[in-house]
Amino acid sequence: MSISPRTDKLLVKNALVLAASDTLPQPHTDILTEKGRIVAVAASLSVPQNCTVIDATGLLVTPGLINGHFHSHEHFHKGRFDNLPLELWMHFVRPPVAPPPLTPEQVYLRTMIGAIEAIRTGTTFVVDDVNHAPQFSLECIDAVFQAYEDIGLRALVSVSLYDLPFYRAVPFFDEEMPVHLREQLERQGIPDRDRLLTLAQHLAQTHHPNRHRVGYIVAPSAPQRCSRTFLVQLGELANTYNLPMMLHLLETRLQAVTGQLFYQCSMTEYLAELGILSDRLALQHCVWLTPHDIELLAKSGASVVYNPLSNLKLGSGKMPVRAFQQAGVNIALASDGCGSRDSLNMLCVMQAAVLLNKSPATPPEQWISAEEAFDFATIGGAKAFGCEQLGKIAPGYQADFVGYRLNELSFVPLNHPLRQLVYAQTGAAVDLVVVDGMEVMRGGKLTQVDEQALIEAICKVHDQILPAMQESEATVQTFLPYYRQIYDRCLTQPVDPKILTEDLF
Repeated sequence: MSISPRTDKLLVKNALVLAASDTLPQPHTDILTEKGRIVAVAASLSVPQNCTVIDATGLLVTPGLINGHFHSHEHFHKGRFDNLPLELWMHFVRPPVAPPPLTPEQVYLRTMIGAIEAIRTGTTFVVDDVNHAPQFSLECIDAVFQAYEDIGLRALVSVSLYDLPFYRAVPFFDEEMPVHLREQLERQGIPDRDRLLTLAQHLAQTHHPNRHRVGYIVAPSAPQRCSRTFLVQLGELANTYNLPMMLHLLETRLQAVTGQLFYQCSMTEYLAELGILSDRLALQHCVWLTPHDIELLAKSGASVVYNPLSNLKLGSGKMPVRAFQQAGVNIALASDGCGSRDSLNMLCVMQAAVLLNKSPATPPEQWISAEEAFDFATIGGAKAFGCEQLGKIAPGYQADFVGYRLNELSFVPLNHPLRQLVYAQTGAAVDLVVVDGMEVMRGGKLTQVDEQALIEAICKVHDQILPAMQESEATVQTFLPYYRQIYDRCLTQPVDPKILTEDLF
């Protein structure tokens, strides 16, 4: 296929423009971009010289959605798991006997699964928390960056970092896991902290987001998977290089128990004690927090990333969204990975964020609106990851936006474009996607890659690696009964009664 070249100037003509949630849609509006920035938004703009022109008649154009958290290493796991809580499910994604490592080409194709879905469902910016353990092949890490570069997405890419054995991130491990199985796991060794720090420093220097559309984000996996020293070192690295940082926090009840048993305080208080909380930090999930935890986040300026559908599928509980809002904590929105959620569709995530926060237990004035969910998925995500020139269609903002066909049934008849986008659209109407001033989809077709060839190659690779995946997953069954005992035992442990996680109904 012919790949569309990048031009410095792009003019989108005659669109219905929804510039932000707090503005009225403006019909017959043009958007002029230059060198990746929006320079004008108005009716009947003149066409500059050497400018690509797109007729957007019949399109609703909005800011691109921001997916604040997923794991591309799970893309081949789509549809493989159900009815497993996090602490049982995660061993299938990081099995005790890992399958043979993927080649860089296979990692590239795996990354493309999510990149294609993101664009086709209105997402222009993704945050990909990738596990590369135990090999940490630089060639495979580079393949992830290259996939996003090639398809045209904006991305922050991590290497998920932890220096404690992954299997020990739960209480009662020594008491519940038989000795011979503990010994089998312990033969895997422990991660090399110095090697991981060197890798993180290399990525900070070579893929800094201030200089690259596809940049690096520092990502300690979670407090219970990192030593105190390692967490502090990664925080210092993020400060030194002025990088965004993210980690998982208090996703489940078991993790609330873990914090009390490991640190004799909540994990949020532990991070505050270490000096990790800051306005550069985005915390994933944040389901099992107390009012004091939320106060600490508000004081620090840290953001929280709401993953409603993965939390729902894993039975983790529901993040207390209004409590964060009332405290002034910034909220972003995310899908989580395909191993736990099976889809990266942020339109569906926005809808879930609205519908899960309407309840007979609260006054309707406190329910989450479509406008608020849209803000979570645009300006909230931009702020969470230090990209505050994203999330709106206005002069000076980066040129990331999406055009939806208004003749698609979710918009017919058209009464309230934003509400119909949030409540009814799933991606079928996506026609135009512009990232950094470059059209990466036009007329419903990807412009930078050969989508059909990629899908054929992805399916071929999946067929090749599936037997090894199945064999590796089978090894989990030996350990799973004992992790289930740990899970059940933690259910009997008390948690702080002030924790605000909400029942769904």
